[in-house]
Amino acid sequence: MKEKVIIYQVLPRLFGNQNTTCKENGTIEENGCGKLNNFSDEVLARIHDMGFTHIWYTGVIRHATQTNYSSYGIPTQHAEVVKGKAGSPYAITDYYDIDPDLAVNVSMRMKEWEQLIERTHKAGMKVIMDFVPNHVAREYHSICKPTGVRDLGEDDDPSMHFSTRNNFYYTWCDLDLNEIRQSKPEFKAFSAKDAKIYEPYTESPARATGNDRFDNHPGCNDWYETVKLNYGVDYCDAGGRSYHYEPVPNTWGKMTDILLFWASKGVDGFRCDMAEMVPTAFWSYATGILKAKYPHIVVIGEVYDPNQYRNYVKAGFDYLYDKVGMYDCLRGVVRGERPAASITHEWQVVDDIRDHMLYFLENHDEQRIASDFFCGSAMKAIPAAAMSLFFQKNPFMLYSGQEFGEKGMDKEGFSGPDGRTTIFDYWSPETLTHAYQDSSDSALSQEQKYLAATYRQLLRFANEEKAIREGETFDLMYVNPGSENFDPRTNFAFLRKKDDEAMLIVLNFAQEARQLQVCIPGHAFDFFHIAEEEVLVTELFSGGKKKVELKKDGVFPISMDANGVRIYKFNVKMEESDIILNEHHKEEFPPAHTAEHLLNQLMVRLFGCERSRNAHIERKKSKMTFVVDHKPTRQEEKEIETEMNRLIELDMPVTYEFVDRDHIPANVKLDRLPDDASETLRLVRIGDYDVCPCIGKHVRSTAQIGKFVLLGTNWDEHAHSLRIRFKIVQ
Repeated sequence: MKEKVIIYQVLPRLFGNQNTTCKENGTIEENGCGKLNNFSDEVLARIHDMGFTHIWYTGVIRHATQTNYSSYGIPTQHAEVVKGKAGSPYAITDYYDIDPDLAVNVSMRMKEWEQLIERTHKAGMKVIMDFVPNHVAREYHSICKPTGVRDLGEDDDPSMHFSTRNNFYYTWCDLDLNEIRQSKPEFKAFSAKDAKIYEPYTESPARATGNDRFDNHPGCNDWYETVKLNYGVDYCDAGGRSYHYEPVPNTWGKMTDILLFWASKGVDGFRCDMAEMVPTAFWSYATGILKAKYPHIVVIGEVYDPNQYRNYVKAGFDYLYDKVGMYDCLRGVVRGERPAASITHEWQVVDDIRDHMLYFLENHDEQRIASDFFCGSAMKAIPAAAMSLFFQKNPFMLYSGQEFGEKGMDKEGFSGPDGRTTIFDYWSPETLTHAYQDSSDSALSQEQKYLAATYRQLLRFANEEKAIREGETFDLMYVNPGSENFDPRTNFAFLRKKDDEAMLIVLNFAQEARQLQVCIPGHAFDFFHIAEEEVLVTELFSGGKKKVELKKDGVFPISMDANGVRIYKFNVKMEESDIILNEHHKEEFPPAHTAEHLLNQLMVRLFGCERSRNAHIERKKSKMTFVVDHKPTRQEEKEIETEMNRLIELDMPVTYEFVDRDHIPANVKLDRLPDDASETLRLVRIGDYDVCPCIGKHVRSTAQIGKFVLLGTNWDEHAHSLRIRFKIVQ
């Protein structure tokens, strides 16, 4: 089965850091730091269950920091050329080492990384890590390089501004940081007393900065903490830029060896920082060698010039950031600055390489959706997330915290309240402090839980639904101009189809509900070989069904919520939808039926037992039987009632998803399904607390259950059987 790549970008430094001190410019001792070991088997299982196929662990390689690890033999870094107390993950100090901040046992930091790779694979996901090819930290020095490897710059001739044998570019003067010293508060702060022990950073001769500043006096907005690597391009040739690729520049071999080193550790892919600043000739060379030895490796490029996209694809990149195209467009649509119809142009201009374009709405460089600088509300971008996930077969990336509405408005230290989550400081964002650590998500607000549940549905649909994962796309915008029944400024519609399975997906970027009529043209019927007929459609978010007459150039009536997404699934060769569930004839009382699910999971957690095999759920009173290892005490019985009502008050969302048997989450057992159970199953989720196959009726959120009243229990000592009798009071 083909897989749709869905990447979870996470900064381990922030993820799961339980220290909530959050002191501005705080040290690691004051503010704490997330660890690689925070990604336990349980945490990784929850991330995978969210719908992710890959994790990009950002900032794993050792980089410049103001934290002193000299007792471990790790060189200290001069504070003048480190941004923030923690330092930039993109100012690498040793390409062959792991960041000691992330290790529980610093001496075993490489082993802890290797174990995390193994755990991630065990959880069913693949590992992506950073490759930073354009620049390194000012004080780069590898202490972990393999035997026989020559360090970057070790054999350079600093008297030469440019040479293919040099790894760096040199000027003819000493490095001048005076402009930076005068503009940065942290440099001004040194007192006269400090000056007695403080020596300014010196570099002679100065080397070019990572952002192509080829003189000796970078400014405060330059990448002054980094130095650029030399791939055989003379940027300051008297006749203009010149290229020197024969013989192969020294840097090419060294950087290719670094890729091979990490691939040998079991890494499945690389996100290549500022790939556009490194010539395609190198990428063709390096990816050719890399993929010859590790054919499964995925290479992702940060490229911002659309005119260069195809050159980098030819050079071996599997995926490229679609930033200046689709990201900028969707940001404008969410903010009301561009019409939804403009999405059509953005996919069309890269249609020939569409499977190579990586969609995203956030990453560590961009402002958070919920920030004051983007749109102030995470829910406003849900239609944009659905479009990014469902429109094509290409990959999607989500930045850790996006699923909980992280605002990025903290003043952390080097980073201010700019709408971005810091990559330079030791910090503990509220949305990531307990992220995936506690399965009950008790630290999250109701809004955050609802947002996370919505993202889970979107992410899981992307891989569980064949038409989305592998199908062809038909954009419907050209036949849906502005009218009282459709507004192309805020509405977007398209079809997906694979084999006999078709989907109509409609998005509403408006802040109010809409009644729409979406036209499906005759061309779409011909393109997809769809017959004109009445079909039974299932709306995947709600599970609701209705019959619709499909006619060429006819309309499909849709009721849209504000910032809503509708996914209508139907089969084009059957009179009934292919989502066929087992029939039952009970007229259930939804509050009690939802309470049954809650009580099942609660008993599993309190007593370590199985779910009930004998339940009678009725409107007036219900009973369920569990096999437990001991007769509960009165205190334990009271705890059952108390905890049930606490869970109900959490108002956890109750959501549905349809899956085939190949996509059942690991924690869902199918041993109690009837022999004639359908291939397609409906999973009912109650927040992150419980998931269970079920075809019954439920309330929309737990607060609608009412009050749980424990009427009594019966204990059978011989069978260790506990019968719980309860009722729901509305």
